[in-house]
Amino acid sequence: VQLQAYGGGLVQAGGSLRLSCAASGRTFSNYAMGWFRQAPGKEREFVAAISLTGSSTYYADSVKGRFTISRDNTKNTVYLQMTSLKPEDTAVYYCAAQRYGLGSRRLDYDYWGQGTLVTVSS
Repeated sequence: VQLQAYGGGLVQAGGSLRLSCAASGRTFSNYAMGWFRQAPGKEREFVAAISLTGSSTYYADSVKGRFTISRDNTKNTVYLQMTSLKPEDTAVYYCAAQRYGLGSRRLDYDYWGQGTLVTVSS
């Protein structure tokens, strides 16, 4: 699976942004999808995941209630709607595809996109 994340940018604290990740190469609906992020000087961390059909979602505590993951299997795209953004949300955001399960560990995922930068100013 090839993954292309986009939609990052500069936003003020309290603002919103929607990230998209377009998939190609294999059957998108066969993969659970996740979003991770990596802030400068920090480890890459789990943000959210969504099941094959979108019926199940899973969030990190730090974003629960503010971020929403969704997918459109007809468009081979997964989204991350981010609201009430905080400066600590500043990071490069990566989408990833997982063939089996719905995990939150980096090693659970088989394919990764290149990342898109989100900067939240205070």
